[in-house]
Amino acid sequence: MRETTGAEERTQDQSTTATRTARKPRAAARTRTKTSAKASGAMPPTAIAAKEPNLFGRITILDVRPDAQDAVFPARVELGEPFTVSAQVFLEGRATVRATAVLKNPRGRVMARVPMTQTNTGLDTWTAMLQAGSPTDLAPWDEGFADVLGQLGNWKVAIEGWADTYTDWVLDATARVNADAASADAEGAIVRGSEILTRWAATRDAGLDAAQRKVLRETAKQMLDATIPAAERLAIAQIDEIAALHTTNPLRDGLTASRDRVFHVERPKSSFSAWYQFFPRSEGATVNERGELTPGTLRTAVSGLERAKSEGFTIAYLPAVFPVGHSALDARLFAVGTAAGGHDTVDPELGSMDDFRAFCARAHELGLEVALGLPLRCAPTHPWVTAHPEWFRRNADGSFVYALDEHGDPEPFYELDFDNDLTGIEREVERIIDVWIEAGVTAFQIDEPQTEPVRFWQDVLAAVTKKHPEVLFLAEAFSRPALVRALAYAGFTQNHSYFPWRNTKEELEAFLTETNGEGGFYQHNTFWPATPDVLSDYLRNNGVAGHAVRAVLAAMGSPSWGIYNGYELMENNVIADGASALGNERTEVRARDWSGAVEYGIAELLTSLNRIRAEHPSTRSYHTLTVLPSANPAIVAFARQTPAQYTADGKPDTLLIVVNLDCYHEQQSSIHVDLDALGLPADRTYRVRDLLTDRTFDWSWDNFVSLAPWADVAHILSVEY
Repeated sequence: MRETTGAEERTQDQSTTATRTARKPRAAARTRTKTSAKASGAMPPTAIAAKEPNLFGRITILDVRPDAQDAVFPARVELGEPFTVSAQVFLEGRATVRATAVLKNPRGRVMARVPMTQTNTGLDTWTAMLQAGSPTDLAPWDEGFADVLGQLGNWKVAIEGWADTYTDWVLDATARVNADAASADAEGAIVRGSEILTRWAATRDAGLDAAQRKVLRETAKQMLDATIPAAERLAIAQIDEIAALHTTNPLRDGLTASRDRVFHVERPKSSFSAWYQFFPRSEGATVNERGELTPGTLRTAVSGLERAKSEGFTIAYLPAVFPVGHSALDARLFAVGTAAGGHDTVDPELGSMDDFRAFCARAHELGLEVALGLPLRCAPTHPWVTAHPEWFRRNADGSFVYALDEHGDPEPFYELDFDNDLTGIEREVERIIDVWIEAGVTAFQIDEPQTEPVRFWQDVLAAVTKKHPEVLFLAEAFSRPALVRALAYAGFTQNHSYFPWRNTKEELEAFLTETNGEGGFYQHNTFWPATPDVLSDYLRNNGVAGHAVRAVLAAMGSPSWGIYNGYELMENNVIADGASALGNERTEVRARDWSGAVEYGIAELLTSLNRIRAEHPSTRSYHTLTVLPSANPAIVAFARQTPAQYTADGKPDTLLIVVNLDCYHEQQSSIHVDLDALGLPADRTYRVRDLLTDRTFDWSWDNFVSLAPWADVAHILSVEY
């Protein structure tokens, strides 16, 4: 149902002489007299063809959103994810205008026509919430996933504006009849109403069936019976049947449509995901009594899958499993390629390709996806160097050029030359990706894609996803904002973000809004508290409480989040620059004693956070978050809400998250909740339940909270309906 406008409310208030119930025709014995009065009022707005994008139609439609780069790149949503569109829609003068959002599937079939709600009268802003396809929990390897693939692709949304002639007529006729029911003005208004109903019944756009057309035509004819008082004829034009048709099948004069906006609908769990990263060499690694270290393999790495599953994660992410060579100058630096093979080969020290397939099969049995790291760093011993020397940059003397890092220091790999044979490199990378997809991989993490041309990745990702639309790509690009956004436009499903460096209240509120605002239609930021290469000062300096705070913010602040294993064990040593982890596990084996995780309680918290995410649909979208005002600079608060029509139980899903950023002191604050905006009761308190502790509270507009790091670092409150 659309909201009732002020004009309609005035019409209902002024129509005091009649009811809105169906009226039976008068007895046949009564003589009928057709009125001869002329209709009053101007002609209704007529549609105007707008064949060029810079021409206006009869109704003006501006600022259709979301929009980026003049709508060159499509907005992206997950299958079944509710999302909001908006536009400015208006008509000259005081005529009543309406707007409709039209959703079409990739085959052009109209799947929904949703009445838009005017949210800002002064700015003529209209909004509507849409849902492309049906949500599902089917995984790419599940039977029936082929049906899911049929719903993916480029959907389209158009905004339609139209003049609500019927509402304007009711308002005008009511005023004239109430002023003088016997006047020519009143009679003319009634005649015009009859003409409107007649035209309505004949309009194809209204989509009326035979019975509905009959109601309108018979009512229009009855309105011309001058023996019936004008007030009664006005009333029969507003009977319940016609009021219902005005909502579901309205007369839309001056109908104008915007050009289509494309929304790329991606597969389930493309936005909503929980990544767990671990290194096979460390999983199952052991140290004997002499201190000798035995690395793990793909077979022992199954324990990492089981831990990821028990903690509620959905994607098991393995860094590169290829044969790697190390720099003679710095063992922490590595590149792909040895005599054993390159990017299409499993490192023999980890196992075989059959072992990798078995690893993926076990992950799928547990309901986990497998993601694989893919760094395009080619060591001098990489097979490409011999087979395709033209793919690498050369010095004047013919020697290969080593890549340089951001400080100008040489890296242990050759620099690819994308300007010499771009197509050849693209096809080879596509082939490599296909090898791992065939083995069971459904997601790839691309290391530093900002070091390759954006067009290169755009071509590769387009080719791969055309054949395999179920495959996800995560960009590990901690780079300039414009470059990261370009990679998102190029097709990366998710992007690593600056979350580890957003630690103050001001920084977090801005970043939460950016991630979950309109930018969330184009760039899907994933929140990771730490990675093998990044460990913030906040984690290093704030102990268990700091790890808990960052986990809550990551899990609740973005639909996609991830953990690098060892987080549960409080591994927080850093090298001198205070940014990178000590003993980078990309090149060093680390044997862990997982029994120590119980002491810190972080693993239990991670499990609770993933359970909450799985049970609450409001955590699954980039379009459900609102920052809540708090009075204390150490307290950050935000809400997540999904409307009732998009939840399984038919109730709104509303979460209120409050986090104490101070890991050493108790902090108190008032939290303001805009009850009207969230649809919560304004005349009484409402009950909320803390999903971390199971305690309940009564909340209202302004609410007192007190959080101590030795007790609760955060509240995750669920509104009980």
